[in-house]
Amino acid sequence: MVQPRSFLQSADNSGAKKLMVIRVLGGYKKRYARIGDIVTCSVKEALPRSSVKKGEVVHCVIVRTRKEFMRKTGIGIRFNENAGVIIDKKSKEPKATRIFGPIPRELRDWGYKKIISLAPEVL
Repeated sequence: MVQPRSFLQSADNSGAKKLMVIRVLGGYKKRYARIGDIVTCSVKEALPRSSVKKGEVVHCVIVRTRKEFMRKTGIGIRFNENAGVIIDKKSKEPKATRIFGPIPRELRDWGYKKIISLAPEVL
């Protein structure tokens, strides 16, 4: 479960390293974000000479959480870190050209086909 002021690792090559969640999007009084939810983040650490700068406000989709994610089959999936991919909010396309680490296959059903195709491993 990711909530405001939670820190995320960037799972792409956009140049951001650490992201801090500002707002969980998706309705009035929505408190927690799970895998597949869009959040508004602030870039806290970034690589020099990258497309994303420190202090910039971006939109991310959550791709990994430490809190287990239950599938319809009853199997729970848990990751070692909270991670997100920086996206364009309207088109749901990632701003980066590479994705790092495993990605759950449920993202395909939620319309993130480009992220799935770029991921090295789909669980």
